[in-house]
Amino acid sequence: MKKRLSSLAILAEGKLINGDGDTVCHGAFPLGEERSGHVTMIDDPRRAADLEHSEATAVVCSEPLANVSIAQIVVDDPREAFTKIVACFRPPVSLELPGWGIDPSASLADSARVHPSAIIGAGVTIGQRSRIMPGVVVMPNTQIGDDCVIHSNVTLYENTQIRDRVIIHAGSIIGANGFGYRQVAGRHVPTAQLGYVQIESDVEIGASVTIDRGTYGTTQIGEGTKIDNQVMIAHNCKIGRHNLICSQVGIAGSCTTGDYVILAGQVGLKDHITLGDQTIVGAQAGVMEDCEGNQVYLGSPATPQREQMQIMAVERKLPEMRREIKNLRRDIDRMIKQSEEAGKASMSTAKSPESISIRCHKKRAA
Repeated sequence: MKKRLSSLAILAEGKLINGDGDTVCHGAFPLGEERSGHVTMIDDPRRAADLEHSEATAVVCSEPLANVSIAQIVVDDPREAFTKIVACFRPPVSLELPGWGIDPSASLADSARVHPSAIIGAGVTIGQRSRIMPGVVVMPNTQIGDDCVIHSNVTLYENTQIRDRVIIHAGSIIGANGFGYRQVAGRHVPTAQLGYVQIESDVEIGASVTIDRGTYGTTQIGEGTKIDNQVMIAHNCKIGRHNLICSQVGIAGSCTTGDYVILAGQVGLKDHITLGDQTIVGAQAGVMEDCEGNQVYLGSPATPQREQMQIMAVERKLPEMRREIKNLRRDIDRMIKQSEEAGKASMSTAKSPESISIRCHKKRAA
C-alpha cells in the first residue's frame, strides 16, 4: 500500500511542513525499524537528535523540529496520530477462522504436514517440511518458514513471522496483545496493538511461553536463541542472537538484549533495559538499569558479580553484627546509668546538712 504525505497529514489531522505532499510512503514503523519510504514518530521533541541518521521519509511530532531535514507531520497527539497512520498501512485483518481445517486462501508447501485438528487462517503460508501438530491455531497472514515444528495447542496470532527451523513447544502463545494502557477520563483504555512478532531462524521456544506483539512494529527474537518453558517477553522487545533464556524469566516492554546473553531462572527485567553482548544475569536477579556486556550480574537490584559478592559477604555477617550492636548498646546504657547515679550521688552529698555546716564554718573562719 502506498500513500501520499498530504493524505497522511489529513488522516492524522496534522500540518505537513518541510516536505512535498506528493511524496509517496509505503509503511510506518517506530524509530529503529524505519527505512526509506517509511513514516516514523517521536513523542518528545527532545528526542529530535535521534532522527539524525534516520532514513525515514517523514516523522510525526508534536511541534516543528529545528535542524531536521525530513518532512514533518505536526499534530497535537503524536501517538494517536501515528496509530492512525500505522493502521492505514497495516489495517487490522479479519480474525474469522474456518470452522475446521485450512482456509482456502492459505498456501502450504507440498511437503508441509498439518494435523486435521489444526486451524489455519486466511493468507497463511507454511514452508517446506514444516509440521503443524494437533490443536494448533494459526491466525490470518502468518508466515511459517521451512522445517518448522509447531507443537500441540500453540496459538500464533495474526501477522506473526516465523523463519526457518523454528520449534515452538506445546501451549505457547505468540503475538498476543501487549499490556499497554493509557488513562482517559479515569478509565484504562488499550493503547495501539498494531505490531507483530518476528522469530528468526533456528529459534526454539519452550512450553507455555508468551511473546507479545509490538505496539507499532516488531517484537523480535534473534537467530539461534533458545527460550525455556514459562517465559514472558513483553511488547517491543528485541532479543539478540543466540541468547539462552531460562524458565520463568519475565522481560518487560521495550527491552533489548545483545548477542549470547544468558538469563538464568526467574530473572526479571524492568522495561526499557538494554543488556550488552554476553551479559550473564544470575537466577532471581532483578535488573533495574542497563548492563554492560561481558559481565555477570547478581542480586536484586542486580549489580556486577564482584560488588554483589561483597554485599552478600556483609549480609552473612549481619546476625553477628546485630549481636555486637546489642552488646554495645547494653554497655553504653550501663555506663550512662552509672554516670547518672554518680551525678545524683554527688549532688546529694553537696546538699546534705553536714556538707552545708562545713561550708558555713569555713566561711565564718575566713
